Order: sequence, then C-alpha cells, then structure tokens
Amino acid sequence: MIIINIANQTLEFNDKTYAISAAANGVGEVEGSYCTPLGKFKIAEKIGQNLAPNSVLKGRVFTGEIYSAELAQQHPQRDWILTRILWLDGVESHNANTKNRYIYIHGSPDETPMGVAGSKGCVRMHNADIIELFDRVQTLEEVAIIAS
Repeated sequence: MIIINIANQTLEFNDKTYAISAAANGVGEVEGSYCTPLGKFKIAEKIGQNLAPNSVLKGRVFTGEIYSAELAQQHPQRDWILTRILWLDGVESHNANTKNRYIYIHGSPDETPMGVAGSKGCVRMHNADIIELFDRVQTLEEVAIIAS
C-alpha cells in the first residue's frame, strides 16, 4: 500500500519514502477546490509507460513536448504534469469523485520544491521518483492519503 502523509509531505511505499508536494489549498474532496482528497484510493490507471523523463502530458496524453526552462517561459501558467501519471480513484463515499476530479500522482519539473504543499490537488513528485514508483506499483494498488 502507498501511504501519503499530508503533514509530512511524504509518500511511503514498502521500504522507501519520497518527498512530495500536495495541494497548496490543503485537504478536501469538493470539486473545484484544488484540494488533495483524504482517505482510501486505488490506482485506476498507469499512464506514460516508457516515456522519456520530462515528457509533457496534457489530458493524460503525451503532447510531444519535453519540459525545459524555455518551454516553461513560453507557458508560465501551465500546471506541469510530466513523465508518468498514477490516476487515483476514491473507494469511499466521501472521495468517490476523485477520478472525475483528475487527481493524480505525477511527475513535476525537477526544480519544483518537494516537502512543501504547492499543487492544485494532485500529488507531485520529482521525475526520477515517479518513474521508480510507477515501475514498482500495479493498477489497483491501494493508496491511503492521511492528514498526519
């Protein structure tokens, strides 16, 4: 099981702990809140198998772009989803809208700070970390997101 701890901004899986960045707006399950939901989930889909690090995904599809400082300057408002996506689906009544909210565990630019809240609801990871995690987990893997 993957355990995401919001207070610590960490993700634990088996013997490994990764620094993450969850929602800047805190926790919650309301559509449009840009909050990270709490509770029990499963990995509904794994997206991005074999893509190069820094591959840009939009609408869960590779855009053909590779993230760079120049691309970031061209699109300063873009919420970068890079490299891999683990799409979460809530399995409890209070978080059943998670998949429809497009809440993911996904890669981010390597300069994105980890260990501090900053996302728009998703769980951000550095690219090397999401690749490693992606390769270690399966679809339907259980995920728990806890406040502390």
